[in-house]
Amino acid sequence: MEHYKKYCLDKICYTELVYGRIAKKLNVELSKVKIEKLISTIITETDETNFQKIGKNIYITHHERNIRLTINSFTNRIITADKLRTKEITNLIQ
Repeated sequence: MEHYKKYCLDKICYTELVYGRIAKKLNVELSKVKIEKLISTIITETDETNFQKIGKNIYITHHERNIRLTINSFTNRIITADKLRTKEITNLIQ
């Protein structure tokens, strides 16, 4: 499947546990609505070339924000958001 960006924006869903996981991993205190807005903004801002499907997951890497989102491609649920370390960013670019 191509056009992961549109697919993710149209179909993304959240579980109750993922809000806490995202806040913890990104070290932010945001409401559910603000977390959803942040995720939507990251997906919108990220170029389609930085969407990668590996196995059952879609990985969205936003280099400027140093964040990688993981979305399950079967359930359309966001699994997590990770801060990227400089080393990870360098490896992803190469």
